[in-house]
Amino acid sequence: MKLIIIGAVAGGTSAGAKARRGDESLEITLYEKDADISYAACGIPYYIGGITDDIEDLIPRTPDDFKSKYNIDVLIKHEVIKINPEDKTITVKNLIKNEIFEDHYDKLVVATGAFSFVPDIQGVDLPHVFNIRTADDAKALTIFLKKEHPKKAAIIGTGFIGLEMLENLKALDIDVTIIDNDDKLTPHLDQEMADLLYEKLKHKAIFMKMEATTKRITKTQIFFDNGESLKTDLVILAVGIRPNTRLAKAAGILLGGTKAIKVNDKMQTNVEDIYACGDCIETYSLITRKPIYMPLGTTANKTGRIVGDIITGGDISYRGNLKTSIFKIFEYTVAMSGLSMKEATEAGYDVLKIRHTARNKPKYIGGEKMHIFALADKKSNRLLGVQIIGQEGVDKRIDLYVVLMTYGISFKEFFHIDLAYAPPFSNVRDAIHYTGMILEGELKKNDETK
Repeated sequence: MKLIIIGAVAGGTSAGAKARRGDESLEITLYEKDADISYAACGIPYYIGGITDDIEDLIPRTPDDFKSKYNIDVLIKHEVIKINPEDKTITVKNLIKNEIFEDHYDKLVVATGAFSFVPDIQGVDLPHVFNIRTADDAKALTIFLKKEHPKKAAIIGTGFIGLEMLENLKALDIDVTIIDNDDKLTPHLDQEMADLLYEKLKHKAIFMKMEATTKRITKTQIFFDNGESLKTDLVILAVGIRPNTRLAKAAGILLGGTKAIKVNDKMQTNVEDIYACGDCIETYSLITRKPIYMPLGTTANKTGRIVGDIITGGDISYRGNLKTSIFKIFEYTVAMSGLSMKEATEAGYDVLKIRHTARNKPKYIGGEKMHIFALADKKSNRLLGVQIIGQEGVDKRIDLYVVLMTYGISFKEFFHIDLAYAPPFSNVRDAIHYTGMILEGELKKNDETK
């Protein structure tokens, strides 16, 4: 049997590796239009900031590695330009030789990923304007920084990549302004947590221009729709990504309501013997069971593994996700999982909302406050969503909350969880315990007022 995979980053390479482990007799070919495969896109801001000075650190595997370890042929600089489901072929363009040929498959995996959204702004094609998505993007920006030595940068967009780039450009002694047409930072944070992050960044003497719509970019300035302007010699576009579905749509593969490829829990599309995984597909919420588009490296790897398992006779099913995310901005860690307040109310939950602070360990041993925002369902007492901003211990707590949400454990049980305690690591009553106790107290107040 011949397996062809279109795309060789997180989803595609995971699918290929798992398929090989499941069936040594498979003939597996991966086609990738770019020069690099399996690169760590999430690490790009840290390469730009000089934390790692070798781009190869972000590219842990090469086509030769895949051939020697998995007996998988990875053809880079080969763009699949058409899928022909009727005769189970694909049309491929060799970008090096400028030649076109066809290849046949028995099973096909679409792992075409996503692309940076480029807003309709005059000047986005200027040489000092960059997207941050691929290894090539990282290389191009690094060359520009070394050659032009920009002093002022503007980042349009305040999602994860935008704020990570903020920190890493500041590390290069570049003055940075972040710009967003929304009234709050980070689309996935609720307003009060976004406001808290805003205040903390203000203390860093960072200029944040909110509710500002960029109309035009020139070599030295950005112009806004209200007539104001900003001087800059570097612009980073960080306004999100979109699923790369052109090939799939042209082949008759159905897209979901999110405009990403629609798959079932086995990663099967509506077309026989064609699967999809990674950033080009829509998944669904573990809580609401409704379709969502939340492209994350963790999800891409997981869905790729499921594809490889199913194709070789396995039975893993996708169970949904919580959109769990975390990023670092200076000394702060920002993490979130589950539903926002808006999402929870729109889904019809009777929401219990709390916000509290808890130290990651005792103050006398250097403990720092974590600001915790939690949502729960009054009826089932299940946790619906959590957002945390703090300096230490945030990663540990968000992962614990994720486990509690994943398995639907009532917040009334949080107090009874036997967590590890010693002063260098935690308080005798952890943030997890307090969240459960405070939610239980709020629920009791609500019951008493009825």
